[in-house]
Amino acid sequence: MSTVFFSVSNFIFFSNPKYSVRYSITPKATPFRLVPSSRRLATPVFSKSSEAEEVSAAPEDEWLKRLPDKKKPLYSHSLPCIEAWLRSLGFFQSREDRAVWLIEKPEWHAQLSLDVTDLYVRYLKTGPGNLEKDMERRFSYALSREDIENAVLGGP
Repeated sequence: MSTVFFSVSNFIFFSNPKYSVRYSITPKATPFRLVPSSRRLATPVFSKSSEAEEVSAAPEDEWLKRLPDKKKPLYSHSLPCIEAWLRSLGFFQSREDRAVWLIEKPEWHAQLSLDVTDLYVRYLKTGPGNLEKDMERRFSYALSREDIENAVLGGP
């Protein structure tokens, strides 16, 4: 049987059908052994009902209520607040990349990317309007939410 060394704090637990293993974020010299598991893994199946939509809207409203003042820099906003704010503006999250948001206005279509250091907006030439090529703008998270909102929704 293998011995794995990990700290007692900051555990992440993973399991597979054969073994349950405890992993830690900070390695140290406290041994834990792989232990055979008798648990079976189940695959969750989700179904969206009208009740689920009502329940999922409530947390969204809660995050909108927690938004800092619109004059505060975007870096002072939590990620759930930023996501709720983007949804309230009409953006929807990409299924392929959770950091990418899309919006389709009658005059233009855009893709917003939440990068590590900046927020990028790319106005797409494939959308309505007469753009010859995609146009990209970059915004610092040090800008206020109000300034970013006005700049992004102002269009290309």
